Amino acid sequence: MEATEQKVSKHALTVIFLTVFLDLLGVGILIPIIPFLVRQFQNDAFTVGLLALSFSAAQFVASPFLGALGDRYGRRPVLLISMFGTAIGYFVFGWATALWILFAARILDGVTGGNIATAQAYIADISSPQDRAKNFGLIGAAFGLGFIIGPAMGGILSKISLSAPAYAAGILSLVTVVAMYFFLPESLPKERRRKEPIQLGDLNPVRQIALSVRRPTLSLVFLAWFLMHFAMSALQTNFAVFSFDRFQMGPDANAAIFAVIGLAGAFTQGYLIRKISNRWEGIQLITGGATLAVIGFLGIAWTPEIWGLYVACVAIALGFGIASPSLTGVLSRLVPPQEQGKILGVSQSLASLARVIGPGWAGLLYDHVGMGAPYWTGALWFLAMIFVINRTTSEASTPSSHAASASQ
Repeated sequence: MEATEQKVSKHALTVIFLTVFLDLLGVGILIPIIPFLVRQFQNDAFTVGLLALSFSAAQFVASPFLGALGDRYGRRPVLLISMFGTAIGYFVFGWATALWILFAARILDGVTGGNIATAQAYIADISSPQDRAKNFGLIGAAFGLGFIIGPAMGGILSKISLSAPAYAAGILSLVTVVAMYFFLPESLPKERRRKEPIQLGDLNPVRQIALSVRRPTLSLVFLAWFLMHFAMSALQTNFAVFSFDRFQMGPDANAAIFAVIGLAGAFTQGYLIRKISNRWEGIQLITGGATLAVIGFLGIAWTPEIWGLYVACVAIALGFGIASPSLTGVLSRLVPPQEQGKILGVSQSLASLARVIGPGWAGLLYDHVGMGAPYWTGALWFLAMIFVINRTTSEASTPSSHAASASQ
């Protein structure tokens, strides 16, 4: 019986990995063409940034609610609905004949985009507590591979037309829906689901976040999660400006360095975390990963040579690749099965909030303090994360606190 369960879990993990990979491949395909699609209607960088913000804001609103739906009705239907909504969003994005339609498409994708949090809850359902960190790493590996292959595919498809990458992303999403429908079993049996009906308050992300962070065993973990994503938002949105201003690195050079980041992240979360998670506890892995990220952020801020950027970015990719799934694993162990979707949805909502606020903070520092400021302050945020997460050692590093958290 145990061997059969392991086989089913391995099969399900493979399908989940492919689901997230195809989802992120679709996201990556759009990266090279979004500014050019926007330029058809309005030619300014602010609008491009606002389009990205609208997607993150929609995810912030929707993620806790989609997670709560998964806790009550199962992960599989939420994943199917999310991916179908994403497909529609891509098709509308490619078809758009006005700027507001581009925004509507990205908001639709953001609202239905509960894929990542629900996939994490699915993994939590089928993984033992000690295996969750390394299995969560599969999602990070899918991120890395999607963002390596996707932009290259988008660039090639854009030679056909600017709309072709969006349509290709939509087709990939539909293929994912079909694959999930036929090959992905439900992970949360009815007897382990939440019994109470959906409340109006479940639609309010601020209320869901507030209720979650009030729980003593969760509040510091959520704070550490937010600090990590807030620090990373500078690298994700400001780096191309920084590398051009300091080293005159153009689009091709930036694409190369992001490919290196993606490869390092995929290696770390797809392979390395699976080797080291059995040797060290979650808090130790988070601290070690965050320390690598501190070194990497300081390296970006202070390196006088381009090769130093590569070394620093690899350090960040390794550090984030170790810390992120380990932190998700700690968070997952603190809540019972019927709350995995909601709590992991709240974590994704907080990550979206960091991606909404973080780029503006990084831009202000860059313009008014100095071009290295978003990066040495990023190191400070990761140091704060280390301090915060180590305050949770006595409660968050042991699965026994799961029951205590459930009683809150």
